[in-house]
Amino acid sequence: MNFVDSERLWLLLGVGLLAIGYLIAQRRRGRYAVRFSDTSLLDTVAPRRPGIRRHFVALMFLAVASSMVLAIAGPTRSEDVPRRNATVVLTIDTSLSMGAEDVVPSRIDAAKQAALAFVESAPDTLDIGLVSFNGIPVVRVVPTRDRTAVAASIQSLQLGEATATGDAIFASIDAIRSAPNPPPLEPDSDENTAAIIVLLSDGTPTVGRPVEVAVAAAVDAGIPVSTVSLGTATGSVTIDDPDNPGSQVTVAVPVDEETLSGIADDTGGQFFTAASADELTSVYSDIGTTVGFESIDRDITDWFLAIALALAAATGLMSLAWFQRLP
Repeated sequence: MNFVDSERLWLLLGVGLLAIGYLIAQRRRGRYAVRFSDTSLLDTVAPRRPGIRRHFVALMFLAVASSMVLAIAGPTRSEDVPRRNATVVLTIDTSLSMGAEDVVPSRIDAAKQAALAFVESAPDTLDIGLVSFNGIPVVRVVPTRDRTAVAASIQSLQLGEATATGDAIFASIDAIRSAPNPPPLEPDSDENTAAIIVLLSDGTPTVGRPVEVAVAAAVDAGIPVSTVSLGTATGSVTIDDPDNPGSQVTVAVPVDEETLSGIADDTGGQFFTAASADELTSVYSDIGTTVGFESIDRDITDWFLAIALALAAATGLMSLAWFQRLP
C-alpha cells in the first residue's frame, strides 16, 4: 500500500499524543481515587464503575482518528489490470531438433501444448501473433485477437531443416510493426513491455543473418525478446543420414542456453529454461502476466473512510449503552 500525500501521515503523531494524554489522565485518576479514607465505600458511592470498558471506548476513538488520518493521506493499492494495447509474438523453433523426445511427448509437442494454453488464458485485450522458423521464418499469424486463428496455426506446425534464429527475430519485429493495431513502442525506455517477442528454441543458429544483427534491430525498435530454452543436455533425434541415402543416424541435440540467454540479456527480455511440458506452461503463464497486464495504483480512500465511519458508529453505540452518553 502507498500514499499519495504521505507527508500527512505525520498527523498520526497527533493520535499518539492523544493516547499519551489519555494514559496520563488515567494515572491522575488513580491518584484521586486513593483519597478515599475507606475504599470499601466505593461500592456504595459508585456501585457500577465502568472498569475496562472505558478504555475500550477510548481505544475505539483512537482507531477512528487513525483511520481518518490514513484516509486523508490518499491511500492506494497496486493492482494488475489488462493492458489495452499490448502485443506478444510467439516465435517457435520448428527445426528437426525439436523432434527430440527428452521432453515428453516431444519438444515440439510440448511447445504446441504450452502455446495453446497461453493463447487460451491470455487476456482478451492482448494481441497475439505467431512466427515459426527452421531454415526460413514464416509469419503465420499477424498479431490479432482472433484466438481461433492463432490456435489453428500452432496446431499445424511442422518440422524442417536448419535454424535461422536471427531471421526469425527480424520477422517477428516486422510482424509487430505490421499489426492492424500496432502497440506504442518506446526505443529509449527500459520499462517498455507494450510489445514483446517470446522466442522458443533449443539449438544453435545455423543459417541466416547473425543473431547479433537481429538483437541490434530489436533494441532499436524497443522490443524486448524473452527467450525460452526447451530441452535437456541429453536430447537426441534420429534423422536421415546425408552421407548414406536410405539410412538414418542418431544425432545429439543439446540445448544452446548461452545463445538464448544472450539474446534476452541484450534486448532487455527474460531468459527461461524448461525441461518439461509443465515447466514450459508455467513459463508462458509468467510471460503472459508480465506483458498482458500492467500495474496501476487504485485509490482506496473510501475503504478507510468506511472503516472510520463504522468504528465511530460502534464507539457511539457502546458509549450510549455503557455510560448513557456519547464520547
